[in-house]
Amino acid sequence: MKIAIIGGGPAGLYAAILLRKQRPDAEIAVYERNRPDDTFGFGVVFSDATLDNFEAYDPPSYRRITQEFAYWDDIAVHFRGTVHRVGGNGFCGCSRRTLLMLLQERARELGVALHFETEIADDSDPRIATADLVILSDGINSRFREKYTAHFAPEVDLRSNHFAWMGSTRPLDAFTFIFQETEWGPFIAHAYQYEPGHSTWIFETDPDTFVRAGLKGLDERQSADRMAEIFGWFLDGHPLLINRSMWRNFPMIRSKRWVRGNMVLLGDAKATAHFSIGSGTKLAMEDAIALAEAMKGAPSISAALERYEHGRREEVEKTQHAADVSLVWFEHVDRFWEFDPVQFAFGVMTRSKAITYDNLNLRAPDFVKEADKAFARQVRARGFDVDVDQPVVPMFQPLRLREMTIGNRAVVSPMCMYSAKEGVPTDFHLVHYGSRAIGGAGLIFTEMVCVGREARITHGCAGLWNDEQEAAWRRIVDFVHTNSAAKICLQVGHAGRKGATKLMWEGMDRPLEEGGWDVVSASPIPYFPDSQVPRELDRTAMDRIKGEFVSAAERGERCGFDMLELHCAHGYLLASFISPLTNQRTDEYGGSLQNRLRFPLEIFEAMRAAWPSHKPMSVRISATDWAEGGITGDDAVMVARAFAEAGVDLVDVSTGQTVRDAQPVYGRMFQTPFSDQVRNEARVATMCVGNITTADQVNTILAAGRADLVALARPHLVDPSFTLKAAAWYGVDVACPPQYLPGKEQIFRNSVRDRQDFEELKVKAKPKTRVELRAEGAKPLAAE
Repeated sequence: MKIAIIGGGPAGLYAAILLRKQRPDAEIAVYERNRPDDTFGFGVVFSDATLDNFEAYDPPSYRRITQEFAYWDDIAVHFRGTVHRVGGNGFCGCSRRTLLMLLQERARELGVALHFETEIADDSDPRIATADLVILSDGINSRFREKYTAHFAPEVDLRSNHFAWMGSTRPLDAFTFIFQETEWGPFIAHAYQYEPGHSTWIFETDPDTFVRAGLKGLDERQSADRMAEIFGWFLDGHPLLINRSMWRNFPMIRSKRWVRGNMVLLGDAKATAHFSIGSGTKLAMEDAIALAEAMKGAPSISAALERYEHGRREEVEKTQHAADVSLVWFEHVDRFWEFDPVQFAFGVMTRSKAITYDNLNLRAPDFVKEADKAFARQVRARGFDVDVDQPVVPMFQPLRLREMTIGNRAVVSPMCMYSAKEGVPTDFHLVHYGSRAIGGAGLIFTEMVCVGREARITHGCAGLWNDEQEAAWRRIVDFVHTNSAAKICLQVGHAGRKGATKLMWEGMDRPLEEGGWDVVSASPIPYFPDSQVPRELDRTAMDRIKGEFVSAAERGERCGFDMLELHCAHGYLLASFISPLTNQRTDEYGGSLQNRLRFPLEIFEAMRAAWPSHKPMSVRISATDWAEGGITGDDAVMVARAFAEAGVDLVDVSTGQTVRDAQPVYGRMFQTPFSDQVRNEARVATMCVGNITTADQVNTILAAGRADLVALARPHLVDPSFTLKAAAWYGVDVACPPQYLPGKEQIFRNSVRDRQDFEELKVKAKPKTRVELRAEGAKPLAAE
C-alpha cells in the first residue's frame, strides 16, 4: 500500500506513525512545504486525558513527549484585581517545534519518508497520483480542500474578535486567563508555560476595542509593544516574542464531507476548534487515531474512509460545539464585566458547558464554596435572610418576583399534555400538576392554556374561556397550594396558524383531516404546504382576541394562580407577529421589529392592567428562529426590553419552532446562551429551558449568572420528585407533605451516606503533584 500525506503538522505526522505501525510494509511519505524546524506559534496544550489516549496508541512517542512537557493543575483567572485559582485540571504544555521534532524522529524510526520544502500543488502530481490513500492534513488554508470546495463543501465562519499569538519568557505555574480593562475596552490574555523560560500568550479583543486601541495597521512588533504596555503589570519586565504574530479573526471551519475518493481531510483542513478550549492539536492527532482505527480490518480504502468519517464526525462536532459556546462567551465578555469576581471566574470555568458545578466541586471544592457564597450574597442583597457563610447551593436559594416568593429555582416547565376534554382539565391534570408540586419544585407552569375554542392547538388542549374550565383549574390550584409550597403559574396563549392540528402522538403540527376549525395568523402563510392557510387578522379580530386574553387573565386570578405568563413563542399567534418570517404585513403591525411587537405588547399591557399589581407576569419568547432572516439573539434582547418596559418580571427564554425549515443546534443546555444574552444585556430576570436534565446543570447555570430560574420538562415527566431528590443529594431541606415524610427521611438518610462516599472520592481524586502524575523526568513549571 502506498500512502501520501500532504502536510507535516501533528495530524499528518501522527497519522504516518500509526499507519506505519499498523502496516509495516506500506510505503508512507509525508510532503511538507516548510522546512523541518519551521513552525508558527509557540506552544501546544493537551489535557491529561488526551495524553492517556496517546499512551495507548504509541507508547514510544508518548514517553518522549511527556519527558518534554511541562505540567500544571491550576487555572488562574485574573479579574478586577482578584485571582481565583482552580485546581484539578491536569494540563500539559510543550513547544510546538519540540512536538514536531519528536514526531518527525519517531516517524523516521518507523521508516516513514519525510520530504520538506516540497510543494504538492495538485493531485495530478505523480508523487500522489499513484497513492492508494491520500491524507490531506495541510491546515486551515488547505489547497486541496479549496480546490474541491464544491465537493467538501466547507463552511467558514469568520468570528468577530481579533486575536494575536505571541510568546514570552514570563514563567507561569497555571493556565492563566487575564481580563484587563483599558481606556479602549476589555482585552483578554490566554497564557500558559510550555517549557522552562517560555510561555504562549494569545491576546484577544472585540472589534470596537481593537479599533479604539489603534491596533489596526500596526506591525507585529508594534502590536507586541502595545500588548506589553497593557499587560506589563503581569509580565513583570519579561518581553513579548513574535512569530507571525499578526492580528486576525478566527475561522470556524466545518466541512460537509471529509472524503473524496481516496482522499481524506484531517486536522484543521477539515474542521477547526477555537483556541479558547485548547483542542486544535488534540483534534488533529485524535483524527489520526480515528483514521488508523478505521483502517484496521477494512476491506477497502473506501470502506475505511467511510468508517472514519461516520465514526469520527460526532466527536469532532461535539468538540466544535463546545468551542463555539466558549468563543461566544469570550466575544461577549462585556456582558459579565460587572459580575462578582468569583461568579465571573465560575463563568470562565463553565463557559463551554464541558465543566459543570458538581465536576468543579470534585476538582476544586473550596472554589465552589466561594461561588456559593457569592450567590448567597446576591440573594441576601435582595432582602432574604440567608446564610452566606454556609450557604445552600444556588438551586435552593429563594427568588422573589414582585410579592411572590419561590422557595427554590427549580421549575416544572410548561408542557402540553393534550389530554383535556373540550378545554376542561381532567383528573389527569390534577395528578400531573399535583404530583410535581409535591415533588418539591419551587414553581409549576401549566401547559399553554388556550384563550378560546379556536385558539387551541389540538382537540386535547386545555382552555380557560368558560366556567367549567375555570372550576377545574381552581381545583388544581387549590390542591397545589394546600399540599405543597410550590407556586403555580398560568401560561396562556393562542395557537394561531399552528391550530387545528393532530395530537402530538398522532402527528405533531400535522393538520386535522376532519373536525378542524379556522385558523388565524399575522399573515396568510401556512405552516406546512398542506396546512390550512390562516386568515390574516384584521383590527376587529385583534380586538376580540385581546379581549379573550384579558378574560383568561381574570379567570386565572379567580382560580388563585400565583403568576401569569403570556406565550409569545414557538410560532403560535403572537410569535407569528414578532418573527419577520411569518409577518409580512404592510400596516402598522408589520415591517420593523417595533411594529411587529405592537400587537403582542397591546395584549400584554391589557392583561397586566387586569392582573393584580402584586402578582408577577412573565413572557415566553423564541430568542431565535434558527432560520435565515428570522429572529436573532440581538432581536431577543430588544423584545425583552420592550416587554420589561411594559411591566414584565421574567422572560422565559425558549427558541425556534417558528418555521418548519429551521436548523436548530441541539446539545446539552443548548438554549442557555440565549437566556444568558437576554439576562445580561437586557438586564431582566430570565428563565432558561432546553435539554437541561440534572440538578448539577441547574446549579451550573445559576452560579454562572446565565439565568434566574431553570425549567426542566422531560426530567419532570419521568420523575415528579426530581427536586426532592436533588435536595437530598445537596443536603437541603424542602417542604414535603406529612404523608410523604417517611420517604423523604429515607432518601435524606441514604444521601448522607452518598455524600460521605463522595467526600472520600474527592480526597482520592485530589490532584497529585506533577512528578506523581507523569513519568520521571517531567519538567516542573517555574514558580510564578
